[in-house]
Amino acid sequence: MRRSFHLIAYEALDVCNALERETLAAAVARTGVPAGGRALEIGSGNATVAVLLARDFGLDVEAVELDEGMAALAQDRVTAAGVADRVRLQRLRSDAVLADLSDLDLICAIGTTEPVGEGVREPRAMLEGLRPHLKPGGHVIWGDLFWAAEPPGPLRQLIELTNLYETHEGWQAAGRAAGYEVVSAEVSPPETWDRYLATMDAAARGWLDAHPEAPEHPAVRQSADRVKAMFGFGRPFLGFGLYLFRKGFSPSLT
Repeated sequence: MRRSFHLIAYEALDVCNALERETLAAAVARTGVPAGGRALEIGSGNATVAVLLARDFGLDVEAVELDEGMAALAQDRVTAAGVADRVRLQRLRSDAVLADLSDLDLICAIGTTEPVGEGVREPRAMLEGLRPHLKPGGHVIWGDLFWAAEPPGPLRQLIELTNLYETHEGWQAAGRAAGYEVVSAEVSPPETWDRYLATMDAAARGWLDAHPEAPEHPAVRQSADRVKAMFGFGRPFLGFGLYLFRKGFSPSLT
């Protein structure tokens, strides 16, 4: 199987974002979802989140991961953790899976792209798209980058090639506008960011040094350099937030 920068980096990471496992676990605990509850994880990455939901909280998890290499890594880790009976991993677009799911207790979407359908990237629209699949009082754990300061135009254009982001307060406002109560909103501290970026870069550089003749070598090096440069320049303007939303009133039509 061909290697990619993200596959190499995610093998080395605990959680596949600038986020601590303990922060995520605390958010799950706040939901109060009992063992046997139903959860969906969108973008399973290295399966840390799916395994946590299944093993630590006893939830039945539907997990989706479109990338072939990442899905294989996730399945291996689900099996190794002994939770294959509780985690069903599918290699599909998340919106295809959502079409058949309702009355979920919890949806986890951390660092995802277009979780409710191709071309749907506006924050309120994404959160509104998840809402019908939750039971009354169900929860969304949403994790994503936020604008910590107004970025230079070129940085915003680069970042928004794939995702649209809000400020920290803007993500919370988007949740309320989509019909959720904001239960908690956490900001990752600088040391978490430092560890996240350093771990990814070290994993990529180590692989490059060990596999100089691999056909993927140029692509992995290019991606590693691009990510390092982007976050090196963009770090003052970016943060990472973890938001716990509870499904509440019907969103307004305004």
